[in-house]
Amino acid sequence: MSSATTYVYVGTYTQALPHVDGKAEGIYVFTLEPASGALNLVGVTPGVVNPSFLALDPTGRFLYAVNETSETDGQPTGGVSAFAIDPTTRLPRFLNRQSSHGTDPCHLTVDRTGRFVVVANHGSGSVACYPIQADGSLGPASDVVQHAGSSVHPQHQRGPHAHSANLDPTNRFVLICDKGIDKVMVYRLDPSKGKLVPSDPPFALARPGSAPRHLAFHPTRPFAFVINELASTLTAFGFDAETGALHEIQTVSTLPPGYAERNSTADVHVHPSGRFVYGSNRGHDSIASFAVDQRSGRLTPLGHQSTQGAVPRNFAIDPSGTLLLAANQNSDSIVAFRIDPVNGALTPTGAVTEVPTPVCITFRASS
Repeated sequence: MSSATTYVYVGTYTQALPHVDGKAEGIYVFTLEPASGALNLVGVTPGVVNPSFLALDPTGRFLYAVNETSETDGQPTGGVSAFAIDPTTRLPRFLNRQSSHGTDPCHLTVDRTGRFVVVANHGSGSVACYPIQADGSLGPASDVVQHAGSSVHPQHQRGPHAHSANLDPTNRFVLICDKGIDKVMVYRLDPSKGKLVPSDPPFALARPGSAPRHLAFHPTRPFAFVINELASTLTAFGFDAETGALHEIQTVSTLPPGYAERNSTADVHVHPSGRFVYGSNRGHDSIASFAVDQRSGRLTPLGHQSTQGAVPRNFAIDPSGTLLLAANQNSDSIVAFRIDPVNGALTPTGAVTEVPTPVCITFRASS
């Protein structure tokens, strides 16, 4: 392989769940064609149950996946699995699995030192932290935190539903978007014990009924952007790197004016330049684009691009910032778009890759 090869790891659903007809085989591995965004299949690691979300460690040697289910090994819990990346084939090789200490884990992250994995359990509204062993496997959970409360939506907010775990740029804070209680919980990561210690203040409130889902930090400025699932909005926050506190700057719609059909948002990412933010709409089936004011953090809507498929659960921007790949969960495709570096506009490249029930897209450069 050339020194410029970029590998793409795709998390999927392998089993049917109430919200998706999972039909994939496991974790899919591709190489990326940088000119077009086309994906060339390298192989599949089979036998992994619902590896819907993936995260690589900072060295790229290990991969971690949630097992999004409500039962594992006969116990009422999901799982989190560890893999070593084979240096020759680049395929993940199973190392071990731990209980996620909650149901339906849907998101995880690796801290910036490669020492801990943090998992968000959607069904139970709990969060677990795991130490990474020398061989990349996961030790037993070093901490488990159970969220509590509810909010105004009678169906989706009767209890906590942790939906994403996010490390701040300093690696001191873990921010958990909990869509069931309309809060972004803020914890200090204790690196000596692997504990999640409530910060002061311990959370930021979202607007009632918003359902904060995913979060992305600005690469250089003290801003964080939270996409809200039920309200179909995007909130810009100021972020205090000393205390972990968030303060709302602005909330904008992710939908075009006048759109009144059913919709929920899913994912959010900031362009590597920090100039643009993108969020995905499920229902409108689009990527909404925004310009970021570098001084204030305020957002200006730029428009929408169809993802050419159904239910764009997640998407990812390649490390060079030239391509955006959208995973259309319910139409079994990953569609590539070129990003205009001047105005942030998305243009389809024509590259469409068939992948069964794709969810998460993760890039790994290889020498």
